[in-house]
Amino acid sequence: MTHITQEQRYTIYSMLAQDYKQDDIAAVIQKSPSSVSREIKRNSDKRNGEYKADLAQKKYEQRHKEKPKVIKFTSYMQESVEALLKEEFIPEQIVGVMKLKNKEIVSIERIYQHIWIDKANKGSLFEHLRRKSKRYRKRGSQKDSRGRIKNRKSIDDRPKVVDEKLRFGDLEVDLIIGANHKEALVTINDRVSGFLKMKKVRSKQAERVREVIEELLLNWKPNILPITSDNGKEFAQHQEIAKTLEIDYYFAHPYRSWERGANENLNGLVRQYFPKKSSFTNLTDKRIQEVANKLNNRPRKRLGYETPEFIMKKLLLNN
Repeated sequence: MTHITQEQRYTIYSMLAQDYKQDDIAAVIQKSPSSVSREIKRNSDKRNGEYKADLAQKKYEQRHKEKPKVIKFTSYMQESVEALLKEEFIPEQIVGVMKLKNKEIVSIERIYQHIWIDKANKGSLFEHLRRKSKRYRKRGSQKDSRGRIKNRKSIDDRPKVVDEKLRFGDLEVDLIIGANHKEALVTINDRVSGFLKMKKVRSKQAERVREVIEELLLNWKPNILPITSDNGKEFAQHQEIAKTLEIDYYFAHPYRSWERGANENLNGLVRQYFPKKSSFTNLTDKRIQEVANKLNNRPRKRLGYETPEFIMKKLLLNN
């Protein structure tokens, strides 16, 4: 069915002015009565309800101009998308970065379709996705066997300003455990920028974990505000950490991972490079720093597709 033309709009305007019924107008311009009714309703002057041919035509042209255009997934665009996927960009980040650079890009859904088609054809693009299509394992019903930590401060007592995510220096800390529960990675992130500091620890002993946390944060000491962790016994020397860094140390509630949401998400990103059950025995400080640098310079959706390093520097500059 063809659209109503400009000439037909003049006919509608003229016949309305002469009090013709819409059925009569439809018969003259050879359109259905519902098409005529829809045309009048959509393109009349919203202020007084009058239908004018010139205004109706302008409204039609404006809608046509604003209508989303179908963007073809060209071979050049596919190459660009695949290159970013291999850099561990997820589809949301790819679309966000392209739009930030004013470059044409297909939808997030179309990129995922491309990935699954590639997988069906024995391709490997899906291997660069964060989860590789795996599901989260439910953990809320697991028994807590890690005991209690003495003199812990609850997150309930943490200043409310931390939740507002307006400043640099409100930190979260956690461990990523290697194969056979031997070595681990200490991950520390700023809640606002998502900037990551990371280092291997040879064991989960609280003393070793404390030493690594202090080593990672000494050069940030002037900018550090509260630190929050989970209730693992590896953080039992929290009082010593708080004293050395001159900060307050808080603990989230058990089984409430969303209270440390930024850290949980960041650990998921780290797991792209160091999957579960992988050994950290031969993992070098150089490789760990390479991964941290990569994540700190990767655009994030929640940051408006800016990078954690950019946001961190911006926050520090405004302090």
